[in-house]
Amino acid sequence: MPGQQHEVTFRFLAQPTDVNFGGKVHGGMAMKWIDQAGYACAVAWSGAYCVTVSVSGIQFVAPILIGDLVTVRARLIHTGTSSMHLAVDVLASDLRKNEQRLATSCVMVFVALDAPDGKPTPVPHWEPRDDGERKLQAHARRLQELSREMERLVDVQADEGPQNSG
Repeated sequence: MPGQQHEVTFRFLAQPTDVNFGGKVHGGMAMKWIDQAGYACAVAWSGAYCVTVSVSGIQFVAPILIGDLVTVRARLIHTGTSSMHLAVDVLASDLRKNEQRLATSCVMVFVALDAPDGKPTPVPHWEPRDDGERKLQAHARRLQELSREMERLVDVQADEGPQNSG
């Protein structure tokens, strides 16, 4: 039922096929997991097909090793008319030591569509329940404004064309 589930968590073991030549999970694999968890959360909240609009501030904080228990948590932090902003964290745990570390984090924006090739469709409104969620929502709104500002700057530069330096 739309508007009920605002958080999704995936758990699995990092496998040998997930790693780069340095023996650590490569960033592209972490980004795939982030997109999958984000999509699942957006669809669970909206009850509609969703597409990724943006991924902001992705940070690779600590490596993920083969055999680590990986937890990917996506949670809703802001809704617009048809958009959903999600905070996504990737945590890695060495099960032998019972130590968990933040490996990757970012903010994603998804838009709900009325069909896979359709138009944006409204999503249920989400309200933060505590101070932590209110801070995350404020962060999402700041990122939204920065994104709009970046679009304006890119449009201005595209309109001006290449600059002559001499």
